[in-house]
Amino acid sequence: MSVPKFKRFNLDVYKPGKSRIRNIRDIIKLSANESALGVSPNAQSVIKSKDSKLFRYPDPQSKALRKTISKIFACDENRVICGAGSDEIIQMLCQLFLNPKDEVIVPRYSFLMYRIYSNIVGAKVIFSEEVNYKISVKEILRKVTKKTKIVFIANPNNPTGTYLNYKELKLLRDKLRKNILLVVDDAYYEYMKNKDYKSGLDLFKSKENVFILRTFSKIYGLASLRVGWGYGSKKIIKELNKIKPPFNVNLMAQLAAEAALKDKNFINKSIKHNISEAKKIKNFLSKFNIYTNEVTANFLLLDFDNCFITAERFYRKLQTKGIILRNTFTGYKIKNRLRLTIGSVKENSKFMKATESILN
Repeated sequence: MSVPKFKRFNLDVYKPGKSRIRNIRDIIKLSANESALGVSPNAQSVIKSKDSKLFRYPDPQSKALRKTISKIFACDENRVICGAGSDEIIQMLCQLFLNPKDEVIVPRYSFLMYRIYSNIVGAKVIFSEEVNYKISVKEILRKVTKKTKIVFIANPNNPTGTYLNYKELKLLRDKLRKNILLVVDDAYYEYMKNKDYKSGLDLFKSKENVFILRTFSKIYGLASLRVGWGYGSKKIIKELNKIKPPFNVNLMAQLAAEAALKDKNFINKSIKHNISEAKKIKNFLSKFNIYTNEVTANFLLLDFDNCFITAERFYRKLQTKGIILRNTFTGYKIKNRLRLTIGSVKENSKFMKATESILN
């Protein structure tokens, strides 16, 4: 039988963090920047509820969730759109704004879905170079041409853990042409307690040419339910709603996300845990000449350039002990580095013990 002709895409497929090791059952997965403390008690009670009418279609506009978002973040619910993870919203933005031969600027070491969705719609991806693994405003501006339509950045950045301070982020928006959309991904903003940092939403809430991305997959622990949201001008939101799948955010995701937002105790507990555990691991690894970025998001980028063992060898040895980190050469093409998610106290302790046994 002949297969009808279809498009062929010349792009690198997204490869998620490894989650299984052959012949090992008890895995410690520190490869995907998931919540160290799991799901909030509020969200858990909703998920276990027997009253959810799962035989009904969910609210296509996620009205209750959007209303809760607007109250908590003091923003306009009519400028909020919800998606099946923030990456669905990235996909819709690319569909809405980009035509073949348009240009999109992304930092070279940034979240892979920016370049993948841009490539799928035929746009040309232009990489801006980073300086010491930090996004450079100067390098982004150097790459701008008449064809530039969108600039994507995550702040703090994944996978490097570095960030632009609020002055640098404002400077970027001020220096870009007004008709270029700046997309600021706030995926890890909850963890950020650095004094010179402000989230994209706090800085650009009233801007028409900035679009903000948020997710429930990190601190809220709802990665499996796939729910995120975006904030932009009413004109953009109106057009995104035209191309949005009708029931893209399922009922359980909407209810759990709403409950998780209201669980302030769990959020504060997660922030404190992340800061203390990340500092502990950072200091521990420095004894072996493995250095990292300063504590920002819920992960660290481990630098093996001064260690006697390579990142790849350490990565393989850890797997024999049932511990998985993120190999940053796969997809990101970052050499001799590994990304480590901050896990639970128990998981972090096992990681440090395994590290000592390997490096000693």
